[in-house]
Amino acid sequence: MFADDWGSIAYSVTLLVLLGGALIVEFSGRGGQAIRQLALWVVIFAGVAFAANLWFDRQSEPRFLEGGRIEIPASPDGHFYLTAEANGEPIEFMIDTGATMMVLTREDTRKIGIDPDRLDYRDRASTANGLVRTAPVTIREFRIGGITDSDIRASVNDGALSDSLLGMSYLKRFARISFEGDLLVLER
Repeated sequence: MFADDWGSIAYSVTLLVLLGGALIVEFSGRGGQAIRQLALWVVIFAGVAFAANLWFDRQSEPRFLEGGRIEIPASPDGHFYLTAEANGEPIEFMIDTGATMMVLTREDTRKIGIDPDRLDYRDRASTANGLVRTAPVTIREFRIGGITDSDIRASVNDGALSDSLLGMSYLKRFARISFEGDLLVLER
């Protein structure tokens, strides 16, 4: 996600420089008027950027409905993300129906109170990045919205993993997993 943020920042700065440069060239020699026009464009651009950012942030918030229904909108990168509490700590997961297990990054493992350096990486998993070593762990308490589960099995990836994955070992606890347009719907 950070790469997308930097790309967005670079695009915004480039656009601002081009617009500002065009205004300066257009109004050169008319100092006061040019500064007022430039300030106006900066305010307009900032307002549009702020509104777009607010809209995208609201679009990507999951909704927790009665009866154990969770609606997760697709993020701008096309993936589905959900923040859950593992052992009381918030962890952002990318939902991955292609992952067999729930997989934690080393950083998230440490965050929930398990030292990844003391684990036995005895298992292997085949990933898009090749074969990686994994270690089994158990999450005492796992909470998504109003849903709480105990003693959840997961794996810790010893390789490079940018996001923890909410895979099928947990997703199969839901009675239904479906797509409704740009929404991923989980129902208990």
